[in-house]
Amino acid sequence: MDEKAVKDAERAADEAEGRVSQEPEPPVDFNTFILSLSSAALLHLGVAPAEVFGAEGPPPKNLPMAKQTIDLLAMIEDKTKGNLTGEEERLLAQVLYDLRMRYVKAVG
Repeated sequence: MDEKAVKDAERAADEAEGRVSQEPEPPVDFNTFILSLSSAALLHLGVAPAEVFGAEGPPPKNLPMAKQTIDLLAMIEDKTKGNLTGEEERLLAQVLYDLRMRYVKAVG
């Protein structure tokens, strides 16, 4: 069996067991990557909506991990300076500003 056939069979098994959503996956691009890191930081800040977690509720705040994720985004901003589209630069700057303000509020 070739590699594609194996992957197709694994996906079909996962779908049959309900482990894979039938919705198409969003495209993986720079904006999706930044929003994914932003979501992780919000989770660590304890800001993620409770309904996402069901009966267990959200995990406790983890401010060191929130800071690390914000620092990662700042590093990405620094390392990609001059290589992003205007839209990507604005998104990254806006995400960083919002997360930094939320972090300051959470720490203070």
